[in-house]
Amino acid sequence: MWGSGRTAARAVGTVSVEEALGPMPRSGTPRAERGSDMKITVIGAGKYGSTTVQRLAEMGIASEVVMTDIIEGLPQGLALDMMQSRSIEGFETRIVGTNTYEDTAGTDVCIVTAGLPRKPGMSRMDLLDVNSKIIRDVAERFCPGSPGAVVIVVTNPLDEMTHLFREVSGFRHDRVIGQAGMLDTARFKHFVGEELGVSPIEVEAMTLGSHGDTMVPVPSLVRVSGKPLTELADAETIERVTKRTRDGGAEIVGLLKTGSAYYAPSSAAAAMARAVLTDSKEMMPVCAWLTGQYGIDGVYLGVPARLGRVGVAEVVELPLAESELVALRAAAEAVRSKCADLGKLGG
Repeated sequence: MWGSGRTAARAVGTVSVEEALGPMPRSGTPRAERGSDMKITVIGAGKYGSTTVQRLAEMGIASEVVMTDIIEGLPQGLALDMMQSRSIEGFETRIVGTNTYEDTAGTDVCIVTAGLPRKPGMSRMDLLDVNSKIIRDVAERFCPGSPGAVVIVVTNPLDEMTHLFREVSGFRHDRVIGQAGMLDTARFKHFVGEELGVSPIEVEAMTLGSHGDTMVPVPSLVRVSGKPLTELADAETIERVTKRTRDGGAEIVGLLKTGSAYYAPSSAAAAMARAVLTDSKEMMPVCAWLTGQYGIDGVYLGVPARLGRVGVAEVVELPLAESELVALRAAAEAVRSKCADLGKLGG
């Protein structure tokens, strides 16, 4: 094992609805960190991975972004193309494309996008077997060269792949995080905004639970221009928006026919990396390890957390409605069951 298997002590915070649902970080953050000597690695040069690399480079939060992939020439060609945009976009970050893990050594933050995407009609769980093999291989090859990295997993099925990466790497639980809640929450805000005819920037929302069928959008915490959603929409409308949020990824997969979403997902992953590298302690909905919060212990699940250089600095407990808490605990048990299946799949 390359890291301590013990989970670092983590503070548990309880906050008000107003504090919890402040605006999530936006892409317009000034490039104050241009002199940073931080290094980011993105594993996987598909549309998700390469779009994430471009977003990170343009943020200017690291001196180098490495993109690695098994397809010879793909990451190198994409990196060269992106590098040629630097004088136009005005960023100084160096982008390196490679087919080896030697170039990733000394990484501060790693985003794992490697894995097969869904096809129409597939659930995220249909990818469990094939992507578990990929994640196991990635962890075994990446971790020896970057034992101090914070890892953000985005491969589906998200909660289970986050669990698996942590198990194989031996890293502390707070240094392995999954990206799901940021994306699901952004979709929730979009659909609420579309339904009510307002900008999603005016919508404050939170989505918890798993990245899948047991996702838990939290209508009781939604605010639109400061007003509770329950005062602006009836139960039928709220249920429709909640269902569309839960099915948001499948809707895009069905429309694209080949491949899956990558613009919004890459924005979410890049925002998480920025919070870690800048030690911002911004609160974001992420897949984090729970140690008793919400009455749940020993499982990775989507919850609000403050992110910083240690990874997850704090898991935040929100005041949920009883039905939402019941759904969150049910989601935890569903993830726990699938993680047990991972053990049966073996290496």
